[in-house]
Amino acid sequence: MQASRTRVITTLGIAQTLAWASSYYLPALLARPMARDLGVSEPTVFAAFSAALVISALVGPYSGRRIDRWGGRPVLMATSALFALALAAMALATGPVSLFAAWLVMGLAMGSGLYEAAFASLVRLYGHDARGAITGITLFAGFASTVGWPLTAALEQAYGWRGACWAWAGLHLVIGLPLNAWLPRAANAPTTPPSDAPAVIESKPPPPSVMTAAMLAWVFAVTWFISTAMAAHLPSLLAAVGTAPAQVVFIGALVGPAQVAGRLLEFGLLRRLHPLHSARAAALMHPLGAALLALVGAPAAAVFALLHGAGNGILTIAKGTLPLALFGPQGYGQRQGLLMLPARLGQALSPWLFGLLLARFGTGALWFSAALGLSALLALLFIRVAAPASPAPVSVPR
Repeated sequence: MQASRTRVITTLGIAQTLAWASSYYLPALLARPMARDLGVSEPTVFAAFSAALVISALVGPYSGRRIDRWGGRPVLMATSALFALALAAMALATGPVSLFAAWLVMGLAMGSGLYEAAFASLVRLYGHDARGAITGITLFAGFASTVGWPLTAALEQAYGWRGACWAWAGLHLVIGLPLNAWLPRAANAPTTPPSDAPAVIESKPPPPSVMTAAMLAWVFAVTWFISTAMAAHLPSLLAAVGTAPAQVVFIGALVGPAQVAGRLLEFGLLRRLHPLHSARAAALMHPLGAALLALVGAPAAAVFALLHGAGNGILTIAKGTLPLALFGPQGYGQRQGLLMLPARLGQALSPWLFGLLLARFGTGALWFSAALGLSALLALLFIRVAAPASPAPVSVPR
């Protein structure tokens, strides 16, 4: 009996929220106390984080191949242990070498335990019907920063940054691991059609070209670069355009709910459209918001946060649904890992590179991110939606 789809989405959504909150969103709150206690500079901590992102990029295709073969349950269970190990090693770090070692283990966990692995797990379970489930888990994990940042801050204030890392490690073992263990086992993928399948000859459109894959990889790289840059530098960017200090945190907090609102829009109104159309609309949102913020300044800050958040929320779903719609479920996990490899590498460079642009050009850095966003939109416009397959008539002897 197939496990309830609602149960799978809820289970995986909560596990993903925990995974994102304790990895990707951790340095924003703990980089400064880590650096102070370990006697290193704050950029050194972010360099270790960037190294973890590089490792995650390299691990992604291998992890996806394992999910294609075995299903997501055993892989995600193993990553729960990896997350706990990385956080425990971080809590025990005594200097830059042990800190980098801990973050490299975190990179292994991130490369095999964040969205790409979750999306591949759902495609392995549901095939072409995974789009709604992909949207569902992103609705949960869209609150990772909203939940994770306050919880990390409270843990750090009460127990120090090491205590916060120990607490997150424990949560992976007592919550994340059981949740991932509760996922259903994936059935063996059929390699040949059943013998009693109807004799219908389908006229299938030609498979997407290598150029389509390259453009899709560019879209993912650009959008992840922008998303990571905003996650790391949004408070500084809002301050640079003249936003009052008391409003910076409030406006920054709008991004999370806006992401969820965008995903609800995808789940409702946009779900009947091909994901390419919703991705095109979403790709326009950051450039539009960035242009408004650069031209108008602080009065447009809230509008920028809402547009950027909504667009980012929909594009996160597109990273899972576009490869499925364009290439199909066969070999999805490995393909997803390869498509996301440039994105992970760009993500690793993003905090450093955008920080340099912000220091050199101030609010002019917004035009750079807007141009990148428009290049993603242009690439999406060049990708064509294949005509739906239609059965060809078969002559039956009389």
